[in-house]
This record gives sequence, C-alpha cells and structure tokens, in this order.
Amino acid sequence: MSRPEGVERRAFDGSEASWLATRGEPVYGEPVEDGWRRWNPNRSKLGAMLEHEMDTGLAGGETVLYLGAANGTTVSHVADFAGPTYAVEFAPRPVRDLLDVAESRNRLFPLLKDARKPETYAHVVEADVDAVVQDVATRGQARVAVENAEFLADDGRLLAAFKARSEDVTRDPDDVFADVLADLESAYEVLETQRLEPYHADHLGVVARPK
Repeated sequence: MSRPEGVERRAFDGSEASWLATRGEPVYGEPVEDGWRRWNPNRSKLGAMLEHEMDTGLAGGETVLYLGAANGTTVSHVADFAGPTYAVEFAPRPVRDLLDVAESRNRLFPLLKDARKPETYAHVVEADVDAVVQDVATRGQARVAVENAEFLADDGRLLAAFKARSEDVTRDPDDVFADVLADLESAYEVLETQRLEPYHADHLGVVARPK
C-alpha cells in the first residue's frame, strides 16, 4: 500500500522508530520536528487504518468530506495533504476548536452540521468528492454512510471506522460488524475490512466504493 503524497514516516526526538507524519501546524500536542507533525494512530481511526496498511486509495490532493470531525485531531492531518476538506461536526464546542485549526489550513472548511442530515449541507459540499471519511460514534453508523454516499464520485472511496459499542454494548462486536456490513450493501461495495486493534478496541475499519 502506498501512502498519500504528503504523508511520510518520520523519526521524532532522536528515536530510531518512525511514525506517520504530515506537514502542518500542531493541533493536539503532538511532537513536531522540521515542520512534520506526528500522526498518532491511538487518537485517529484513519491513522490506524494507514498503520494497518489498508488500501485507502488516498494519493494526496483529494476532495474530502469528513464526517465526525470533533476537535480536529484527524481532519487536521487530512487537510495537511488533501485538497478541499469539508469537516462536519454537530457539537458547537468542538466546532470552535475546528475553526482554530482551520486558521492555518485554508483548505479546511468546518461545518456545524449533523452527519445524519446530509441535506443540511448538500448546498455547501462539492458533488463528486473523492473520499468520505467517517468517524461518527452514534447508533446507525451504516445509515450515516449510506445517506452520504450521494456526495461520492463514482470512483470515490468511503473510509469508515465503525465502533461496535456505539451500536450495541451488549452484543458481540463481530455480530455488530456483520450487521453494519450488511447495511452498507445497499449503497457500497466493500473492498477491505480490518479490525483496528491495538489502536482502537472494538472498531472496524472499512474501505468501500459506491455501487
């Protein structure tokens, strides 16, 4: 799997180990060296997918719709290497943080919207985006992905992290994930799946393309 242009493996603080990194202003206290900021997979589902060498299809420069942007931990890294990046978050407090993150990233566009209601931002987000990145910890995660499939280009990719406990804390995660994948089938062809341990417990990374 090739990493996106603008994402490199770098050493920090003189360590022999290397980590994924992007170029940009720091956001969440991550180490920075020579302009490169460490991308912590323990705080980023997409970072964990890249660490697991999932084939995200990202090459750099893509137009991205990011669902569940929260305070900007992951979407800030995405905006470092992608093209226009629309960051949807429904909670006002994290959006204030997103606005601060966007000050040094002119390709990042925070949207105070609910990812379960794509009609509320359809007039803002470009049609035919290259990637929908989803990290929405709510019941009905597959439905969110299906309802936002309208924004994807025919050859675009859904890059999603599904949290079993957000669907049902009482069920076995494998059973939850089976239901999620079945629900995706109405709009997507699933290309790859990968559990995201050890970075994130009971999460499933999914790469899919629209049907």
